[in-house]
Amino acid sequence: MSGLPSGLRRFNDADFGAAEEALLACCGSRRWALRLAVHRPYPTVSSLLAAASEASYDLSHTDLTEALADESSMPQPLLGMRAPGSQAAHTALQAAHAAYEARFGHVFVVSLDDCPAEEMLDQVLVSLRARLGNDPDEERSTAAEELRRIALHRLEHLVASHASAAS
Repeated sequence: MSGLPSGLRRFNDADFGAAEEALLACCGSRRWALRLAVHRPYPTVSSLLAAASEASYDLSHTDLTEALADESSMPQPLLGMRAPGSQAAHTALQAAHAAYEARFGHVFVVSLDDCPAEEMLDQVLVSLRARLGNDPDEERSTAAEELRRIALHRLEHLVASHASAAS
């Protein structure tokens, strides 16, 4: 296993509690984090990401609620609020976030991988407005898929990191 990327090696070698906490920073479902921590060591980053994706698809209603609640409790500005844009666009974005949370009971999640910073505010606003029209079951499914994509991106960053993220 010495040929492993250093971030994956550290993740595989971390004590169980540290690995679970690092995973919870990727997705706030305890069952998801436990499942991935228990199945270490992973021979490749790809195998870890495949296991994480599979675990994401297996989230129960309760697991997804827990993960979305964790996203809601993160101390960060609303998605898109740091992106460049006019005051009017930021005000519209803030109102759309509030409408979304009132309708669905959790923070809006969307994966913005590869979205240029100058397009982020518009992308979030367009996504928010479109998804406000979803029925609750459809939106729950969409939010679960977006959360899966976000978790995989965070996990990939975690094991690619040169910092000691999971040790």
